[in-house]
Amino acid sequence: MVPRHILVVIGHPDPSPERLCRALASAYADGAERAGHIVRRIDLALLDIPLLRTMQEFEHGAIPDSLKEAAEAVVWAEHFVFVFPLWLGTVPAMLKAFLEQVMRPGTAFAYPAKGESFAKSLLRGRSARLVVTMGMPAAVYRIWFLSHGIAGMRRGILNFVGIRPVRETLFGMVASTSKAKRAKWIGQMRLLGERGL
Repeated sequence: MVPRHILVVIGHPDPSPERLCRALASAYADGAERAGHIVRRIDLALLDIPLLRTMQEFEHGAIPDSLKEAAEAVVWAEHFVFVFPLWLGTVPAMLKAFLEQVMRPGTAFAYPAKGESFAKSLLRGRSARLVVTMGMPAAVYRIWFLSHGIAGMRRGILNFVGIRPVRETLFGMVASTSKAKRAKWIGQMRLLGERGL
């Protein structure tokens, strides 16, 4: 197996070490490193992530100093793993703000040149996995809600900049899950990390 450059983004806004998202992200990263992959980790709860407020800022403003290393890691990565809780049916605001800052023109895509119709994706050839924890059953989110919140992230952000395939791993009913089941989930993440998927 060829080692991959893997970026693990912990998207839980709460820095508490007891969060399941942190255990899942650590298991993935540990498994990947053990298999010889090169892993970088970004913990959003530890970063200063300013909100973008204007199109001018998005298109022409500088990436904030607090996120320059993260933006460089986005360009470096061959595979992304985003681990986050489902909040109000979608990604936490902190993760959305992070993506708006680092998936900018010149980093993740380029606006069409004169005579061209479509933006140019600058992150082609990369892949991603979305690992999402939620209070409802995962099947209900997939079937009834059509995974609408994470589908927006997949299509509107990741696919737009060229990242595909984007695979999903959903863990439901996390508040009432047994320790044994959590341990099984953590083992599942470790195996995915070893495979670099």
